[in-house]
Amino acid sequence: MKKRSEISEDLKWDLSRLCKDADHCRKELEECKEICKKIVEKYKGKLQDAITINSCINEYEELITKLDYAVAYAGLDVSTDYGNTEALQLDAVASAASVYIFTELSFIDSELATASVDILEEAMKDENVSKLYIKDTIREIPHKLSPETERVLASLRQTFQAPYNMYNQTKLADMKFGDVEVDGKKYPLGYATFEDDYESIRDTRLRRAASKAFYSKLREYMNTTAAEYGAHVNTEKTLSEIKHFDSVFDYLLFGQKVTREMYDRQIDIIMEKLAPHMRKYARLLKKANGLDKMTYADLKIALDPDYDPHVTIEESKKYILDGLSIMGEDYAEMLKRAYEERWIDFAQNEGKSTGGFCESPYRRGSYILLTWNERMSDVFTLAHELGHAGHFNYAGAAQHMFDTNVSNYVVEAPSTINELLMAEYLKTQNKDDKRFRRWVLASQISNTYYHNFVTHLLEAAYQREVYKLVDKHEAVPAEVLNNIYRDVLKKFWGDEVELTENCELTWMRQPHYYMGLYSYSYSASLTIATQVMKRILKEGQSAVDDWKKTLAAGAVPTPAEFAKMAGVDVTTDAALLDTIEYIGSIIDEIEELTD
Repeated sequence: MKKRSEISEDLKWDLSRLCKDADHCRKELEECKEICKKIVEKYKGKLQDAITINSCINEYEELITKLDYAVAYAGLDVSTDYGNTEALQLDAVASAASVYIFTELSFIDSELATASVDILEEAMKDENVSKLYIKDTIREIPHKLSPETERVLASLRQTFQAPYNMYNQTKLADMKFGDVEVDGKKYPLGYATFEDDYESIRDTRLRRAASKAFYSKLREYMNTTAAEYGAHVNTEKTLSEIKHFDSVFDYLLFGQKVTREMYDRQIDIIMEKLAPHMRKYARLLKKANGLDKMTYADLKIALDPDYDPHVTIEESKKYILDGLSIMGEDYAEMLKRAYEERWIDFAQNEGKSTGGFCESPYRRGSYILLTWNERMSDVFTLAHELGHAGHFNYAGAAQHMFDTNVSNYVVEAPSTINELLMAEYLKTQNKDDKRFRRWVLASQISNTYYHNFVTHLLEAAYQREVYKLVDKHEAVPAEVLNNIYRDVLKKFWGDEVELTENCELTWMRQPHYYMGLYSYSYSASLTIATQVMKRILKEGQSAVDDWKKTLAAGAVPTPAEFAKMAGVDVTTDAALLDTIEYIGSIIDEIEELTD
């Protein structure tokens, strides 16, 4: 694995769209603090009429946008190399500046919470101000604390983020895996190599040996990671109580504008209705790969390991542009910019964050992190992240910065629909080749649906049990977390999959647990995406136009309203049950083609 400094520039993203360099970033942070002081001097104690309120909100929004660029620069730089001391120091400076600014400006929300509703409603009539910011302020009034208390909470922002920062340091900087040996040959093992390579590698002996070594190393850090996670969830519980919520679930779902019924539905129905389909898929994997048994270490393998096209970065561009052409010329231009302006960090290097993500600073394009392994699965991952980029580029162009903070419940819909559209495009290629069609169908299951409807769903089911304990002020040490995760796996896979030693430590791998109730939202978003994809295939341009308008709406509609704009009803079980039936139909066709 190369060091970051050894990576070619064309494989790295271009952070200069945010700040020219680290010195410029520091200068921007200092300017943000000066602007903050002026806002305090100009508005503190004076938010008593609609004109002043709107003027303050607009200046506040401009400041937060400027701050976001600098903070994103520092954070993104760290995400590509957690071993870079200078980047870590700059990230700490950015975090401290952010804490200072949000602490000093906490008076804005406090004063708006005490203003009369009539004045706030008058302020919302101004077309040049974020109506959603004011609307959300009114909604949050019952949960607002005294100005001094809110100021203290804002000042503790960095402390609240500490467990997540420690988790990343433990995972990406401290864990050293060494080599795994199979038949006298040594193979280098690390977080990225395991998740991107060994977990799905064809060689069963190497795959299972790598899995055993990987999870054995996780166990060495089990108690530390549990302590970090425990500190995080207990902080959330404390905040839920002091902000007058009935439970930690109500607190975490409040910001998402999602009901407990919508949250529980995703977990309960999928655990019951999808499990039989996925057990069938596990049997297909076992049969197709000639395995002696199906173990937890085998679940990520390909159905047809001899049919895995290698794709270069340059070749991926044609797949992406052709596969997503149904979205129109304006969307295609955004995709071209992503390549030409280096929105994407393709590199493989030491200390780089695992998985993939997309961050889209307001009207500055996007930043997509992934690790390119020249597989078709990378094309699906890139299409997914470009879906996020498209969403926030449309929303950013149409909305105020404060109106682009989309609910977790729908945030993965624009990304997962791109994966589905890519698969539908591939199905139109080589129509007479049954093996190719089976490979596309299997890719839909192993990439799109497995990741979002299984991996993240099992995490969500586990997470819900953890929060139930936290809600009762019960401890969540490592062994308790292990037992919960193993029980969830057993319930979903039954006797079809042998649970390997230490597989319950999978809970240690997921950073989403430090982002509130996020894991469940993948299946919720993909439910919407599946229904919209089916509508696009049936209705064509009118459905595409509706989808683009939905993307441009940003955070203004609630999740249920967002789905309705796109032609989907998420207030009942129907959309979810239909999506599960669709997944089952894909697996049935795979079985027919295999036979």
